[in-house]
Amino acid sequence: MNMAEWLSASAHLRPDAPALLTGTRVDADYRTFAARAAAVGACLASRHGVAPGDRVALFMTNRTAYFECLYGIWWIGAAAVPINAKLHGREAGWICKNAGAKLLFISDDTAEHWAEADVPLPTWSVDGDDYLRAREGEGAAAPLPRETDDLAWLFYTSGTTGRPKGVMLSHGNLLAMSMCYFADVDQPASRDAVLYAAPISHGAGLYNFPNVRVGARHVVPDSGGFDADEVLTLGKQLRDVSMFAAPTMVRRLVDAAKMRGENGDGIKTIVYGGGPMYLADIRDAMATMGQRFVQIYGQGESPMTITALGREWHGRADDQRYLERLASVGTAQSVMSVRITGADGKPLPAGETGEIEAKGTAVMLGYWNNPEASAAALKDGWLRTGDVGRLDADGFLTLSDRSKDVIISGGTNIYPREVEEALLTHPEIREVSAIGVPDPEWGEIVVACMVLEDGAEADDRKFDAHCLASIARFKRPKRYVYLPSLPKNNYGKVLKTALREMMAGK
Repeated sequence: MNMAEWLSASAHLRPDAPALLTGTRVDADYRTFAARAAAVGACLASRHGVAPGDRVALFMTNRTAYFECLYGIWWIGAAAVPINAKLHGREAGWICKNAGAKLLFISDDTAEHWAEADVPLPTWSVDGDDYLRAREGEGAAAPLPRETDDLAWLFYTSGTTGRPKGVMLSHGNLLAMSMCYFADVDQPASRDAVLYAAPISHGAGLYNFPNVRVGARHVVPDSGGFDADEVLTLGKQLRDVSMFAAPTMVRRLVDAAKMRGENGDGIKTIVYGGGPMYLADIRDAMATMGQRFVQIYGQGESPMTITALGREWHGRADDQRYLERLASVGTAQSVMSVRITGADGKPLPAGETGEIEAKGTAVMLGYWNNPEASAAALKDGWLRTGDVGRLDADGFLTLSDRSKDVIISGGTNIYPREVEEALLTHPEIREVSAIGVPDPEWGEIVVACMVLEDGAEADDRKFDAHCLASIARFKRPKRYVYLPSLPKNNYGKVLKTALREMMAGK
């Protein structure tokens, strides 16, 4: 099936229901939403030559037009390549080239960044008059039929190699994820308002599908992003609000609620994930805002779908193992199986710590044009997550650590090698190792441990400016530490564990 069929169905069943909102202003009902998607798709095909299976990229900030473009792409059987709007233009350009994108949607606030990409790719601005005219045109009455394994969403995530990898998510993967949402996360209704305060290009955007299916409202804040006071105000104005939030967003929302003397009135569900949520923080959140929380654990390779700790378990304070459950990431979602394996790849019994592996219909098809990485990540259908944890006898998964060196700051993955490679192009830097250091606000921050060339002077501003010339602002180190040498093993490999121990308490 084509996931755009869900929009088509809602447009027939609830044509006058409000669909796309900016703040409290209705931009489109479901009839209009579907008509615009069909018209955008028709223009992609007729004017730009986009065919079924082609890739179309989106490099824009949150706005309701984002959904018109996504569904326009799917309407004609093409695949969407959503790109983080915070990325440097060169990074976005590399993704477009690797994906073989036929066209790129941009917005006025990303056009300047894209200009730095130096990639000869047609662009279409959603803020231009041409787009506004095109979306009012005619399109096919129904989405083009697709097969379960046809590519729908190409999500780029990096790895320890430092180069992004394109995670291939099919229509079947997205369907499985959406059914898990209904069964394991929340029960959306047509009266609900799903708030996109986190990037639509990532997990928050994936949760549009179940809400489109029931004809709920899709709300982009006036700010276009996350502002705790704005979220609390919209909750009271819109009612029945649900949203996805990284743990750092939850902490800021709780702090704002305390300052305002409020409890999150009007907010129905906050699904949190994408980084470590400390036990003290979720207990504080529930004490302040009540039981509005659901936790999910997943990866781009199994989007939002490995485990879930539902609303019920957050509220079962009378359970003798309540705190242990609350500190976990829950149990396997409905279409998934989870196991723990040892160094030999064999399953471990309950209680033992090892690598987390997941299997099910939500797991990706593989990595785009990267058979070696696909083979390494997928073994007999099992996704090797690279995360470390343990399962108890009842199937609750507790994360212990990450075997990869990914830094999760504010719910966003930052990959050390990207930072290291950017810094090492500076002539005054001899060696560098980027690590994540715990931070009460961000979860983790990037710290660059550096050895300078003889005679070079330590200058944070200089190295910051150098980073910003090639990588996104959010990836740059928040601290620079200057060392005479980096700790290494007998093979010359930098010991990041030793660096983290060194930074502890500093």
